[in-house]
Amino acid sequence: MTDGARQRSSTSGSAKDAAGEKDSGGGVALKKEIGLVSACGIIVGNIIGSGIFVSPKGVMENASSVGMALIVWIVTGVITAIGALCYAELGVTIPKSGGDYSYVKDIFGGLAGFLRLWIAVLVIYPTNQAVIALTFSNYVLQPLFPTCFPPENGLRLLAAVCLLLLTWVNCSSVRWATRVQDIFTAGKLLALALIIVMGLVQICKGEYYWLEPANAFEPFQEYDVGLIALAFLQGSFAYGGWNFLNYVTEELVDPHVNLPRAIFISIPLVTFVYVFANIAYVTAMSPQELLASNAVAVTFGEKLLGVMSWIMPISVALSTFGGVNGSLFTSSRLFFAGAREGHLPSLLAMIHVKRCTPIPALLFTCLSTLLMLCTSDMYTLINYVGFINYLFYGVTVAGQIVLRIKQPDLHRPIKISLVWPVIYLLFWAFLLIFSLYSEPVVCGIGLAIMLTGVPVYFLGVYWDNKPQCFEAFVDKMTYVGQRFCMVVYPAMGNSGGSAEEGEEMKEARSPLSEDGDNHKSADC
Repeated sequence: MTDGARQRSSTSGSAKDAAGEKDSGGGVALKKEIGLVSACGIIVGNIIGSGIFVSPKGVMENASSVGMALIVWIVTGVITAIGALCYAELGVTIPKSGGDYSYVKDIFGGLAGFLRLWIAVLVIYPTNQAVIALTFSNYVLQPLFPTCFPPENGLRLLAAVCLLLLTWVNCSSVRWATRVQDIFTAGKLLALALIIVMGLVQICKGEYYWLEPANAFEPFQEYDVGLIALAFLQGSFAYGGWNFLNYVTEELVDPHVNLPRAIFISIPLVTFVYVFANIAYVTAMSPQELLASNAVAVTFGEKLLGVMSWIMPISVALSTFGGVNGSLFTSSRLFFAGAREGHLPSLLAMIHVKRCTPIPALLFTCLSTLLMLCTSDMYTLINYVGFINYLFYGVTVAGQIVLRIKQPDLHRPIKISLVWPVIYLLFWAFLLIFSLYSEPVVCGIGLAIMLTGVPVYFLGVYWDNKPQCFEAFVDKMTYVGQRFCMVVYPAMGNSGGSAEEGEEMKEARSPLSEDGDNHKSADC
């Protein structure tokens, strides 16, 4: 890493860097446009994807009974809330966008942070976004092909159109992106509210056979500790996305208040929805019918909604469309944060001079997802790296304890009891050890994929004295990218640094920002 990059890394974490306003020189910066409602929309919209509509059976088939499945949903919701509490403290203590990447980097060092970023850039976000976009296109096209599956090329083409459209929305305006997220999150909550209300109606009619204690815990297969542990693992994956708001901390209005408040509202809401949606399902279907269905909500709608059953597939399509938008929005901020720390090409750390959106990071996110759409192995890759993603949740929460020990006097606007991270880590360790025991090959391949980032880190980040021709090529490509996207480095603000630090920051400025004062005076 160059000295300028190191200075950029050391100064980017100040509170004023995250102010989202013009500095004294009138530079552009990320805008604070995410209020409490939009913050809740990001969390809820990213957690609730298509899974609760399509296949909540992963928990059911491993829990072995309806009652045990409901216990798993409740316990995993509580554990998720505890993890979110830990992230809330970290989010206001280290008020930088980038979420667990930023926290791991600041606490454990550059290599650990880079490995978290590497696996996200290489596999996690491109594959997740591609799968969600394909689910969207499948539910849109299925009515046009009632007697067969939609053509594979048609699915991929519509998924690509969905990605391009939402990338354009996110590049155009933060406000537009958050409005899309708010609307589609409200839509999926209304659809789930309909499912829950229909379930309550069924209960009032006396259709609660599988909810009576004697029947709820009647196993349809023998209870097995290994299967129940797998049910907890599936439940934990179903709550994935609970930490996404931490990726956009710098764009939150009053993050010290709205970050924890949004977490406290959203996680209990999602837990309530998950539990009562599953209760509703078993009022209309037996466990065997639920496990046999490829789209549980659609089957539920066909049984209870009659001619209005079309609402369910449309709800799944809307849910996945909003899921793609939320993932694009948050993942682009992760790549933006990584570039700002010197771990990705500097072009990705730049924002549009007028729209104040990280256009290069968004285009990079979109392009990597489109490339993943062209492969046939994305589902295999998800299985390999799901373990690694979960691994870094625990590493991040462990970092909270390490930070308490290393910097006990650090200002913490929120300070929770260390009992909570310990409880989370015990549950996390149990699932992690079980994963390693049950699927050692899959976990091993995931670790190997992550470790390919080690040589990349030492060659691309740690190595200072790169050949002059390489540096010139990178500068030229950065300049061309800036011209094409009309972007500059965001204003660093008055961080109170020394004159020497100020000189380092000037050296790190983009070629385009030095081209003329008209860009520096752009008003966001």
